[in-house]
Amino acid sequence: MTTKAEKTTAYIIKTVAPVFNKKGYVGTSMSDLTDATGLTKGALYGNFENKEALALAAFEHNRNHLLQALEERLSVEGTSMDKIFGLISFYKNYHIFTQGMGGCPILNVGMDAQAHNPLLAAAAKETLREVEGKIALVLENGVNAQEFRIGVTPLQFAKQLFTIIQGAVAMASITKDHKYLGNSMAYLQVLVKQELK
Repeated sequence: MTTKAEKTTAYIIKTVAPVFNKKGYVGTSMSDLTDATGLTKGALYGNFENKEALALAAFEHNRNHLLQALEERLSVEGTSMDKIFGLISFYKNYHIFTQGMGGCPILNVGMDAQAHNPLLAAAAKETLREVEGKIALVLENGVNAQEFRIGVTPLQFAKQLFTIIQGAVAMASITKDHKYLGNSMAYLQVLVKQELK
């Protein structure tokens, strides 16, 4: 059974996660957080040691949401190629998925935290590496099942694939033009078919 304190903590994290993701660690004020939650500063700090701990919990909330969605795409029934295409299809409409989160947590937090918060920057980097690892595992399974061959290691291919995806996410975020996602993912499908022979 969930206690009242646990419910309050979960409510705070869920409510402030998009605020931190959208405004960044430095750009998010305590008044932003109290306005969003309807709680006092004392109530927030009664549940979290400081702003950094709250920001980290908020990032982990968004990160877990993203990783769960990616895991669903990469663990569907079918071939490894089906799974890679499922991942690419997911990113075609990534802007819709991340709308309630305030944008892409890897991109937003990864860039924002570089100069301001080493702990958050490290968490974003670790998430990026985890996604690359998940993609590499699918590719490795495809090679082992002799579905296709790759000219480089599965991890190297996964890194290049995710670099293209995150580049498209960045361009779409910066320009507010979601065609960058759709066009890049369409190109990526062609590229993957050519490269995974």
